[in-house]
Amino acid sequence: MNAPDASAAEGELQQARAELARAQQQMADMAAAQEEFLRAVSHDLRAPLRHVTSYGTLVREVLGDLPADVLQRAEVQEALRFLATMDQSARRMGLMIDGLLALARTGRAPLQLQPVALGDAVAQARQALAAAEAGRTVQWRVAVDALPPLRADPALLHALLAELLGNALKFSRATAQPCITVAATAAPEGQVAFVVQDNGAGFDPARAGSLFGVFQRLHREADFEGVGAGLALCQQVARRHGAEVAATATPGEGCTVRVQWPAAQGS
Repeated sequence: MNAPDASAAEGELQQARAELARAQQQMADMAAAQEEFLRAVSHDLRAPLRHVTSYGTLVREVLGDLPADVLQRAEVQEALRFLATMDQSARRMGLMIDGLLALARTGRAPLQLQPVALGDAVAQARQALAAAEAGRTVQWRVAVDALPPLRADPALLHALLAELLGNALKFSRATAQPCITVAATAAPEGQVAFVVQDNGAGFDPARAGSLFGVFQRLHREADFEGVGAGLALCQQVARRHGAEVAATATPGEGCTVRVQWPAAQGS
């Protein structure tokens, strides 16, 4: 390559680098603007939500002061049911706002990548879920200590594992003998793969495509609490690490979530 050609190639390379830097800055600016928008919307929406829940409580107190014979009238009891529905919906909307903010924070948090032992991470996630397990006899089968360490941000990996294990606990709540398994599975070279499996409610596999969408629920709210933001957060965490997460299930027989994650360098 002669000097003019080398100079032209160097110029094109510098231009490509400058365009890449501009694109990255634009993406960062858009992400920051989105987070600021979500934060502002959250703040602005919480005030009317507080009014709905607070004044609903006041209305119930006023109705509660009515004479007993009036309080038992059908129209008053119907009004109380309306108030209960209104309060439940307002609190659900608050949880949805919380879910959006959690997604925004997860998407913006700087990645602090380091080798993380999966067994230790699972143990920490289980400890964080102790309250959800209290009073229950859950059989845990955790066999991941032989896996090489993951290349992960510890805080974000913790959020993903807490969500997956929390779901396993939640959806096996009605199972007579709940069993939750966290085990290694086959993975391509340079990857670490594991499954989180439960023997709980499962779900209709025909609806699996929407499972990781924001606010997508595959069960009735009356049966299982939640607003459907947790698995969307799991997918976001996985994608930020170049990882993959997928789920399969059989109604009434449980769910299996498979996670494929980059191994730590040198593992």
